[in-house]
Amino acid sequence: MPRINSSAELDALRQEILSQRDPDQPCLTLCSGSACHATGCGKVAAAIEEEMESQGVADDVHFRRTGCHGFCEQGPIVVIYPEGICYLKVKPEDIAEIISETIKEKKIIERLLYVDPNSGENTTLEEDIPFYKNQERLVLGFNLKIDPKSLEDYLAVGGYQALVKTLFEMTPEQVVGEVKDANLRGRGGAGFPSGVKWDFARKAPGDKKYVVVNCDEGDPGAYMDRSLMEGNPYGVLEGLMIGAYAIGSNEGYVYVRQEYPLAVDNLEIAIKKAEDYGLLGQDILGSGFDFTVKVHRGAGAFICGEETSLLKSLEGLPGEPNARPPFPATKGLWGKPTNINNVETWSNIPLIISKGADFFNSIGTEKSKGTKIFSLVGKVNNTGLVEVPMGATLRDIIYKIGGGVPGEKKFKAVQTGGPSGGCIPENLLDTKVDFDELTQAGAMMGSGGMIVMDEDTCLVDLARYFLAFLSDESCGKCNPCREGIRQMLKILTNITKGLGTESDLELLLELAETTKGASLCALGKTAPNPVLSTLRYFKDEYEAHIKEQRCPALSCKALIAFYIEPDKCKACGACFKQCPAEAIEGGKKRIHVIDQDKCTRCGSCVDACPKAFGAVKVMSGEPVPVAIAEEARNLG
Repeated sequence: MPRINSSAELDALRQEILSQRDPDQPCLTLCSGSACHATGCGKVAAAIEEEMESQGVADDVHFRRTGCHGFCEQGPIVVIYPEGICYLKVKPEDIAEIISETIKEKKIIERLLYVDPNSGENTTLEEDIPFYKNQERLVLGFNLKIDPKSLEDYLAVGGYQALVKTLFEMTPEQVVGEVKDANLRGRGGAGFPSGVKWDFARKAPGDKKYVVVNCDEGDPGAYMDRSLMEGNPYGVLEGLMIGAYAIGSNEGYVYVRQEYPLAVDNLEIAIKKAEDYGLLGQDILGSGFDFTVKVHRGAGAFICGEETSLLKSLEGLPGEPNARPPFPATKGLWGKPTNINNVETWSNIPLIISKGADFFNSIGTEKSKGTKIFSLVGKVNNTGLVEVPMGATLRDIIYKIGGGVPGEKKFKAVQTGGPSGGCIPENLLDTKVDFDELTQAGAMMGSGGMIVMDEDTCLVDLARYFLAFLSDESCGKCNPCREGIRQMLKILTNITKGLGTESDLELLLELAETTKGASLCALGKTAPNPVLSTLRYFKDEYEAHIKEQRCPALSCKALIAFYIEPDKCKACGACFKQCPAEAIEGGKKRIHVIDQDKCTRCGSCVDACPKAFGAVKVMSGEPVPVAIAEEARNLG
């Protein structure tokens, strides 16, 4: 591979690549992110290559495997350009028809199109699908345009133009000033102004400085950084290089979760190709700027998402947080000034440098600029990755993009900010999504997790679940976090078992405030959020568990009971066969009865009972009426 020694040579290469690409040539793209790998995109890719050869279109149609498109539940996803025809849930056996009908004959295959869950209407073009139509994918959009293993693809969409501008037209002070003027705030959770952070590191004394990419997102259900790293590693590296130039660093690290093998593979390929082209290493583009990158795989500890814990792990030490100050910007990796940002933050840097601070400031709210990527999951029709301007409302994200709550269920709450986030109720759905408004609502932006819950979700049990996760993931270094979370978890567990007392609520608040105020790092300081927000908005649910021994959501096993309505039971035996605890009495032409002493509340009887019968019911707050069981036995 010939080394590129100047910006002129880079531009010449870009023009050569573009000259060899016909924008009107059919291009078949296949989403190949982790989610689509799980649903079989590898077999689909093999079928595409085989069919293109067998049908004689291999020379006329370009095939590109891209990063995550975002609409993960609908994968594997195939998009055909230049039209933008989008096919969802594609199987290997569909490929022959896609080639023969759509590629050759320009005919649409109706069964593979998106179907609106509410209207039942089909949508042909990707840009018209509500999930995509209502987004603004400034960062995530590159995932659809490039093969993450192809440096040529990245150059074709303008890659490294921002780096050239940085190295040859801007001083380090000007780069920092541009990021400051853009008002970019860190996307990893804290929302600290990135330009200010960079300036601290730039001004810190010392010849040796480091830049670090935090790709250690550990929030349940969150995969924004993983998808960016899988789909556009070159964009992350370009942002990192710009940051390194700005603060005076020549060495960078990418800290990636052990569970992200595809991200690591694509990143290492990107680093190798950039080195081969001379875009990493010594005297980059003849500018005199030297920069190298190393990849470090984390061991999967949630605490290592916190920056001081991550730096300790990079040093080969246990991942535990440090008291601050000093901050990493002045004393970080191996005691040297270090600038650390998450993947999404670094990915925004080329955009800011290329288009300018004014462009970035034109998007978002007064204090939260640009776009934000969220993983929209839970009880919502359209799950996946969404990118919206700061200031979009929760209602628009959940209903316009997410398509609302499935199964005619009622929306109950949305939890933002990962396990340390807060739960926001229906009456606050018009809250704007930005750093400050979410905090005021008792939640937080976090790294971008967004979990939608319907009426079947018990908010007390949800708080218990997140506290159990945080208790396991606490490093245990400081007592307020270690013991505060553990004690809150103990109280919540008792409440979900019907063992809570009214004084528990006051004690929960006291523990939450103490843990929040006295913990060493962000894990402990934000861990009480699930408790505080659910007590704030759903206190009646806590009181129902304590005062009435009732779970309104019919979720907590210790507070519910299943029974069979005699007049609806058809003695079909479906529930009898599926019960793992052998708790159901009955037989042919005999009304079935659930033995409450044997029942484990697994719910398999509800799932087994034919919907046309609907004989199995669940209740809470009182024992199953003896009369029901007696009537059933008499009828039997």
